[in-house]
Amino acid sequence: MAQKQHEAKRVRREIIRLTQASLDFRAFQGETLKQLRKVIPIEAAFFATVDPATLLFTSAMSDDILQQATPQFIENEFLQDDVNKFVALARGESPVGGLVQMTHQQAEQSQRYREILAPLGLGDELRAALITRGVCWGVLCLHRERTSPPFDPAEAAFLRRIAPSLAEGLRSSLLLGAATTEESADAPGLLLLAEDHSVAAITPIAQRLLADVAEEDRSPVHGLPYAVHAVAARVRAAERHGEAAPDLAPRARLRTVSGQWLVLHASRTTGAHADGQIAVIVEVARPVEIAQLIVQAYALSRRESEIVRLVAQGLTTTEMAEAFHITANTVQDHLKAVFEKVGVRSRRELVSQLFAQQYQPRIAAGREPGADGWFA
Repeated sequence: MAQKQHEAKRVRREIIRLTQASLDFRAFQGETLKQLRKVIPIEAAFFATVDPATLLFTSAMSDDILQQATPQFIENEFLQDDVNKFVALARGESPVGGLVQMTHQQAEQSQRYREILAPLGLGDELRAALITRGVCWGVLCLHRERTSPPFDPAEAAFLRRIAPSLAEGLRSSLLLGAATTEESADAPGLLLLAEDHSVAAITPIAQRLLADVAEEDRSPVHGLPYAVHAVAARVRAAERHGEAAPDLAPRARLRTVSGQWLVLHASRTTGAHADGQIAVIVEVARPVEIAQLIVQAYALSRRESEIVRLVAQGLTTTEMAEAFHITANTVQDHLKAVFEKVGVRSRRELVSQLFAQQYQPRIAAGREPGADGWFA
């Protein structure tokens, strides 16, 4: 038991290190799954990024045994009643749940188990919504063979502990990809620091954003904002202690002269030509927004697009009425209008069609998610 606990702590430290290793999101997914398999025996895994605005998949990594049943999994997720759904986990008290646990040891109650998992020779599943700072950036599902014991409470507790780190890792990897490839005005900027915190390289966007920082918020060391030094120091502190405490998270907010807020994220670069530099991503703080493409595609009003977003997130009519400070009847009127424009008859059909028309084709075409979770 002591050896198992020691291994779990080591794996957790390694996963936290990976969140700060400047990996692209696919490499991050692959490396963290390798670590998870060391403490949670599994037969297969599904690991996806999601659009935080709708919780619909924007990329997916899965083992071969699961890929052959992809259409069935999608139909179950969006069109069928079942237990342990990702949306329910993202909105529930606990972001982690096991199928056997949720069905009180009677997995046969689940349509997904009866029609998909059991025929594939799979048994229990352990799912997680990967949430950090109230935003879901991905989902994870671990599978056991049908003949293997179900996931135990200790394994679920371990996944629950590391889920926020996995979310941070996904978010950071998407930011890094955007900072190194995008050139739009609202894209994040990238700053590379040498060990003495001198600037090894900087993108034009990062240069423009940091130029707006007041002189009193700058250090005499290399003329950089104090916040840049702070997040870089926190990366080294986390490496030194082997575990990132919440108060040492390499992230900071900074208000500029023009009044906007910047968010800084730091991580250690890796690779043959990285030289161990510290990467600091600089972005304008902004709320996650639903893609305007959805509005354009169906000629939805602003309120109707907001309704679609909350339907995808699983909110009830009452919850939507409270969120918008309108009556339940008004919500129903908006829903009716949306159904007519999109050509569906129910919320499930709406979410399924939204995924099929706006998300699935982009995944199939190899489009990568961007810094805001929507496709770049």
